[in-house]
Amino acid sequence: MIRVLLAEDQAMVRGAIASLLGLEHDIVVVAEVGRGDEVVGAAATSRPDVALLDIEMPGMTGLDAAAALHSALPDCKVVILTTFGRPGYLRRAMADGAAGFMLKDAPASELAAAIRRAVAGERIVDPGLAAAALSTGDSPLTPREREVLAAARTEGTVAELASALHLSHGTARNHLSAIMRKLGANSRIEAIRIAEERGWL
Repeated sequence: MIRVLLAEDQAMVRGAIASLLGLEHDIVVVAEVGRGDEVVGAAATSRPDVALLDIEMPGMTGLDAAAALHSALPDCKVVILTTFGRPGYLRRAMADGAAGFMLKDAPASELAAAIRRAVAGERIVDPGLAAAALSTGDSPLTPREREVLAAARTEGTVAELASALHLSHGTARNHLSAIMRKLGANSRIEAIRIAEERGWL
């Protein structure tokens, strides 16, 4: 039997996926969690062959959980299952060792097949999403710039942003200017939108 850990913050969706996988003769869901920061602990206890991870979860994103899980249990295959088909998310997931990246609107039979393929050592990626990821390219932002832009979503003024990140006012302003230049944005709101749409944030 293929042992599966399921991480999805919406209980109804999580239950539906678990029920669908329960119909497969060779797949068993051995753990279910609703938070990203519960993934590694649950995996250490249940020892799954495959972890199905949503991206948007409280505590830790599925992408960060995938990286942590890959480090803690490298033999566990990770398949990202998400509503968000953003090229940058795909690139980050694959860079962090994910075996697959699937959209939630895929047929249930494809999910079961993807789990089997992941266990067999294959990589599973939606062809259209793979093409989009190649055409979009890597994020031009440095890790620090990504941190600044992520904080800019919740901090109001440049002074508040600088304070939240323990930066000088001038350094925070310089980071924002560099981010907007790299993304071809006229404002930080536009820069945030561009980065989110491309999965760079």
